[in-house]
Amino acid sequence: MDTQSKQYLTQLQSEQINQDSLGLDGMDGLAIARVMNEADAQVHLAVQMALPQIGEAIEQIAQRFLRGGRLFYLGAGTSGRLGVLDASECPPTFGVSYEQVQGIIAGGDSALRHASEGAEDKADRGRLDLIKAGLGDKDALVAISASGFAPYCSAALDYAREIGALAIALSCNRQTRLSQHADIAIETPTGPEVLMGSTRLKAGTATKMVLNMLSTGAMVRTGRVYKNLMVDMSASNNKLKARALRIMRYATGLEGEAAERLLKQADGSTKIAIVMALADASAQDAQAALSAAGGWVSEAVSRLQGQKA
Repeated sequence: MDTQSKQYLTQLQSEQINQDSLGLDGMDGLAIARVMNEADAQVHLAVQMALPQIGEAIEQIAQRFLRGGRLFYLGAGTSGRLGVLDASECPPTFGVSYEQVQGIIAGGDSALRHASEGAEDKADRGRLDLIKAGLGDKDALVAISASGFAPYCSAALDYAREIGALAIALSCNRQTRLSQHADIAIETPTGPEVLMGSTRLKAGTATKMVLNMLSTGAMVRTGRVYKNLMVDMSASNNKLKARALRIMRYATGLEGEAAERLLKQADGSTKIAIVMALADASAQDAQAALSAAGGWVSEAVSRLQGQKA
């Protein structure tokens, strides 16, 4: 490692010692839990500082989705695992394909279970992994590195910008190297960890919070949500089937057999069933209206009601 890189890592706040947890090794279980809980209480303030950049990222990711693009998360270690986690939750939550939001971790899928700590230093792999995944100019990339140092992530951002994809950097320090490679730089400075340098703690929590906002926000902005309801959810088990009925009740006032009947007519699509109920329409007409409205329930209902006026 060159001298400049060593100096950069030395001055990172996430690598400093936490004065509030100096006596960690002498604490009992309750004291450990308290000091960690107090540290975690600071995380939302760090995320709050980056809300303007997060909001901009949401809007631009949504625009990419509307043009047929996808979202890729990329990172090493905990950062990569969190990206894979958020990506894997999008299909059941929002009814999108597994290609719509993808997670890439340095070292490959085996690194999900077994740490591959040296992988983040391999800059060439960042570019190659995106080429292998098929990143295109319509897509968006979020490269995640708590330190904002990982060469793997910086090289990935450079490639994304080179081909015209949206390049977003997410780090947990101020004025990071990673930010210099991005179109949008999200920085959540979470500060020293309770366990010095263990960025799976506060930095990991902040990262998960931001990824929640990015994926959920982009889905909301592309019509995947009605009010605050998961209307595109895939009801793939008994718990989710029960949730679909509750969503019907909240959205339409219908419950019991009436809601079940509409869901059956809609072939299990909660969104279509809601439009059927609110616009007094057939499943076929509801589906056509949703297609014309780009998936937005309110607009689909307005279209159908306007046709009857």
